[in-house]
Amino acid sequence: MKRGEMMTDSKWSLDQVGAQHLLDQANTKVTAELARLGAKIPYAAKDGVYQEDRGQDVTWWTNGFFAGILWELNQVHPNQAFVERARQDSDHLMTRFRQFTTIDHDIGFVALHTTVADYRITGSDKAYQEALLAATVLAGRYNPQGRFLRCWNQPGREGWVIIDSMMNLNLLFWASRELHDPRFAQIAVAHADTALAHHIRPDGSAYHIVGYDPQCGGVANYPQGQGYSPESSWTRGQGWALYGFVLVYQQTGFVRYLAMAKTIAAYFIQQAKKFNWFIPADFNAPDNGTHDLSAAMIAASGLVTLSELTHDPQYRAAAEELILHNQTRIDLDPERDGIVQDCTGSYTSDDQSGERNVPIIYADFFFIETLMKMAGDPFSIWAVPDVLN
Repeated sequence: MKRGEMMTDSKWSLDQVGAQHLLDQANTKVTAELARLGAKIPYAAKDGVYQEDRGQDVTWWTNGFFAGILWELNQVHPNQAFVERARQDSDHLMTRFRQFTTIDHDIGFVALHTTVADYRITGSDKAYQEALLAATVLAGRYNPQGRFLRCWNQPGREGWVIIDSMMNLNLLFWASRELHDPRFAQIAVAHADTALAHHIRPDGSAYHIVGYDPQCGGVANYPQGQGYSPESSWTRGQGWALYGFVLVYQQTGFVRYLAMAKTIAAYFIQQAKKFNWFIPADFNAPDNGTHDLSAAMIAASGLVTLSELTHDPQYRAAAEELILHNQTRIDLDPERDGIVQDCTGSYTSDDQSGERNVPIIYADFFFIETLMKMAGDPFSIWAVPDVLN
């Protein structure tokens, strides 16, 4: 099967029944992938085959997404093999604490998809202890002068904050509720307010990176990130910003975050229409042939939740457009690895990188998450309040 010839249903529907049908197909595909993977933690696929084992680098930021998919699908189609494999990944990834200096803000992505999910679903005390450790480590990255969580560890980047960090804050909100300790939520809110003040431009586009002075806390610069330029609009960053502010509003009820989420959503939808919903790697850059449907799937999931929170159908309609316009780029053939095609790590990714216009695991996670919302399943990996009650 050649690229562009993925199996697809020409009569796709995203009502509750249609979303459940697609979710069932995704479950069949992931089950088949699991049988082929062995112990490999998947990342990107080429010609329908996952190419490398990202588990060889325990610090790699995407390593929790496959476990997250398994925990999500296990809520819909209980499967002990999913539980066992998710815990296997978790045990491996928690060895990251032995390489303490490599831990960064993405411990939120890892823990929410592994130990936090395990505890919330099964009540595992082991998972609970590990999840709280991860939350405490994330909180320890807080810079009180600048009111931000340090993202990366390299010298010279002590004040760098990336918009992706908004998606990690839910680990802190979860820990705050579990421990009845406001410190964790206070840190999350402070970080979100800093992003609110400095990361989003008036038109709703986002800086990927803002550099703060780690001593005084003021904005120092806007370093080059994964987009075309510091002033451009890297589309996955737009997705992180949109969904991140939706999640913080969902956790806090603070209307300033809802207002920002709406502003970012309006910008994303406007830009998506210009590109006929086939999302490029950067909205504001010369066309270099790179697309990033992971940005589409992240935004779609955020838009569905935004629609539910505001009772505004325009956001759900936009999420449906992001999926339906790209259904020929969604591969549900169980004989091939990777569901969402045409994902790209950064605007500058080339064919040699293995991250240009290929399936990447986090896009599959957000696609499946979006289908679960559309099918009416209440479970969320992001540990929103009372989601399992």
